[in-house]
Amino acid sequence: MSERAVVVGAGGISGAWFPQLIAEGVKVEAVVDLSAKTAEARIKEYALDAKPSNNLKKTLKKFSPDFVVDLTIPEAHCDVTCTALNMDCHVIGEKPMASSMSEARKMVRTAEKSGKTYMVSQSRRWDARHEQVRLTLESGSVGQIGNIVCEFFIGAHFGGFRDEMRSPLILDMAIHHFDLVRFMTGLDPVAVYAREFNPAGSWYRGDAAASCIFEMSNDVIFTYTGSWCAEGFNTSWNGDWRIMGDKGTLRYIADDDPSIEVVAGEEGFTRPLRSTSAVPSQTDAAKTGMRGALCEMLDFIREGKTPQTECHDNIKSLAMVFAAIESSRKGKRVPVQW
Repeated sequence: MSERAVVVGAGGISGAWFPQLIAEGVKVEAVVDLSAKTAEARIKEYALDAKPSNNLKKTLKKFSPDFVVDLTIPEAHCDVTCTALNMDCHVIGEKPMASSMSEARKMVRTAEKSGKTYMVSQSRRWDARHEQVRLTLESGSVGQIGNIVCEFFIGAHFGGFRDEMRSPLILDMAIHHFDLVRFMTGLDPVAVYAREFNPAGSWYRGDAAASCIFEMSNDVIFTYTGSWCAEGFNTSWNGDWRIMGDKGTLRYIADDDPSIEVVAGEEGFTRPLRSTSAVPSQTDAAKTGMRGALCEMLDFIREGKTPQTECHDNIKSLAMVFAAIESSRKGKRVPVQW
């Protein structure tokens, strides 16, 4: 018997989710949106046997789905997720988890009190190359990690709400990179010193660029620098990474497979190096990105396996976002607290 879901939010991002739900055989019972007509249009577009609605509580009461898919704007995540959890539904939602740390903490408390699971779709975790990085670092081939650098530069002309956001890069994009560093290394954030800014020629109203120095667990330093208004020599959307250990370095650049160089001798001003291969990924190529996240929710419903981006974990990545923003506005180092 297929799992049953109610989708909340019929905007642009839903167009990436409906094909995944269909591919995994999920029965979409209803699509809820502030505009019932918009919900109805999505239902017709994907030939769903579902009901359009603009009332979440009535819809959940009517269908009692196995889980809810929250595809609303960040400012609505807390209300939608808490409503669903309190009505006995598991929830998978789009990132970022919430539009503030106070909302995120409320969502975690609600999940605890309701006994239901809330997970965030950090879609970049479900990528074979990112698992290669994680497994290679776990293997110890580069030794003890001491320094991590991620660079992200793209001239992104979105138009719409991102152009008006106060912190578009950090809040809407860097959450991916902050979550990836935790996923790939297993480290947690401790503190950050950050500076957001808006470069000359920017078409954003808010700060579309930033440089951050994070102190991570095990005394590791993670340096992040990025811009959404950098024209020329674009990086990958996943960023360009250099992860340095006491035995060598792993590079992950331009979405190519990660490359590794390790120390091969103890002589010379610069030590001799040799290349080595990354550990192969076990990721199912058909279940990456959003579909990978969806599959983790379905595995939880079927087998009780806790999703890796369950809210108690994902709030740590969100905390990095808001700590960086706070540091920039206060002009000082601040702890990362969740």
